[in-house]
Amino acid sequence: MAERFRLPSEIPLEEWPAPSEFVQESLDCIGKARDKRIHLRVMGGLAIFIHSQEFMDLWKQMERLGKKVFTDIDYVSYGKYRAEVMDLFRERGFLVNQKILYLYGKDRHVYYGSRIPMAEVFFDKLAMNHTIDFRGRLEADYPTIPVAELLLQKIQMVRMNEKDVKDAIVLLRAHPVGTDDTDKINKVAVAAPLLKDWGFYYTATTNLKRIEDSLGNYTALSNEDRKIVASRVRELLTYVESQPKSLNWKARSIIGPKLKWYNEVDEWDVIESASDVPRDETK
Repeated sequence: MAERFRLPSEIPLEEWPAPSEFVQESLDCIGKARDKRIHLRVMGGLAIFIHSQEFMDLWKQMERLGKKVFTDIDYVSYGKYRAEVMDLFRERGFLVNQKILYLYGKDRHVYYGSRIPMAEVFFDKLAMNHTIDFRGRLEADYPTIPVAELLLQKIQMVRMNEKDVKDAIVLLRAHPVGTDDTDKINKVAVAAPLLKDWGFYYTATTNLKRIEDSLGNYTALSNEDRKIVASRVRELLTYVESQPKSLNWKARSIIGPKLKWYNEVDEWDVIESASDVPRDETK
């Protein structure tokens, strides 16, 4: 009889894969994609973890790591590779969620695996509270998206939780601010969407200030850690404020937050149920 793949919420803690297994799967998958000449990159908290390995002790001290750290693997690719990406994940033993494919297949795919519970692939952009456009940017780093977009992914959240704040702190501690993507937070790339969209600017700068204000809450951070992260936050804010804004930005800034300035996130998992999860027909 075929066995149904389980949702992440159905897997008991004692069976949960270790962080190292998520890292290994993501790196193996990215490597296979490169062999097939597919642009595929890791993003999200796992990507920050991969890109900040020299600060492993800080990860542990901030209690960001543990048994159930990562719930899935988030990837991004270009839309022209949709069919190739689906073939790649099927080759790796993942099954696609047909309901999500039908509803959102142009923008993202959701896959279920036997060991790594779930993987999600976004195409061309990440459209959440605000939109991050990856077109022309995936070539700038490997195996993750560029550090600038890693930061943008966190600070675009209107309701940034503590886990995301910790991720952003480690990312800021591990990478200096610069004007290129060579293991730096490219401030030009960070600023680019904020200078066009006042709503994105408002959310991102509010979150950067929140990150700076929260530094005193974490005893794992040394005085040097706090000083470095705060200086990098201020460097980013200073740069964004110094750059010219679009006419649409200026017009929207007059209204301010009196009107909703962000997009509601489409919580597709609300409609998810056990019956939506594909079965492994090989068993």
